[in-house]
Parts: sequence; C-alpha cells; structure tokens
Amino acid sequence: MSSTPLPGIGVRYDLTTREHRRLSVVAHRDGSRTLSAYREDDPDACALSVRLTSPEAEALVAAMMPGHHSPSLLSTTELGLVAERVELSAASHWNGRLLGETRMRTETGVSIVAVLRRAEAFPSPGPDFRLAGGDILIVIGTREGVEAAAAILGRE
Repeated sequence: MSSTPLPGIGVRYDLTTREHRRLSVVAHRDGSRTLSAYREDDPDACALSVRLTSPEAEALVAAMMPGHHSPSLLSTTELGLVAERVELSAASHWNGRLLGETRMRTETGVSIVAVLRRAEAFPSPGPDFRLAGGDILIVIGTREGVEAAAAILGRE
C-alpha cells in the first residue's frame, strides 16, 4: 500500500492485490471516500469509481473487517463486554470537570480506556483528567454498564 498527498483534496491510497489488480481510495478532506478499481488488462484505465459518504465508507469497512473475525480484537459476544464511543456534549454537566468526579467505575463498573480530543488521544486517563465538550470517551464494560455510563455522561 502506498499513499500520495493530494493538496487541497486529501490523500490517495493505492493497493495492488495478490492477483495484480489495482485499487485506490481517495480520502477526501470532507470525510468522503472515492473507491476505484482499475481494469485488469490496462491498470491505468478505471473500471469502477464510487464516491462514498463518510458513513457509507464506515459501513463498508465494517463489512470488510468485522470485529468478530479479527483475532487481535476482544470478542465482545463471548465475554459479554462491549466497547463504545461516548461523546461528551458541550452542554454536559461534566464539561470542564475531572473524570474522577463522574465516579464512572464505581457507579457503572465500566473502564474509560481513552479519550479522543480533536486530533489527540489520551490513553488510560486518570481521575485528574479534565473533561471537555466534544471529547469522545472510549468506554469498555457490560452492555448495561456502558449504557449507564452514556446516561451519566449525557447529564446536562
């Protein structure tokens, strides 16, 4: 796989398969993707080009790489655990407060394994981590625990 920056557009990723077929994906700056497949007899001639919205691209990735088939991912169905993203709104009661104040683990039994903020990731945030509106918390626990955590974090 190779990548090529496309100034003002995004990044193009090119892949040649084991069967010598050429595929490319253009990751546009607006989050959309263009998937292209090239002719077998002429690798410079495009046989198919499909523009996908960001949700469509995510759905395609999920179909191609389902978590339950990946040996490196935690199997959530066998152990009864789920991992979810929970976004903290700007109007949240917890905006500007410390993670420890939520009493998340005590109240729900879940673990917050990371916080994503803009282009930064904060792995294993401690109780003194200050939350901000727009943060995306990666929460792992039982289905019930994750739902309770989402409800707590959604408090305004």
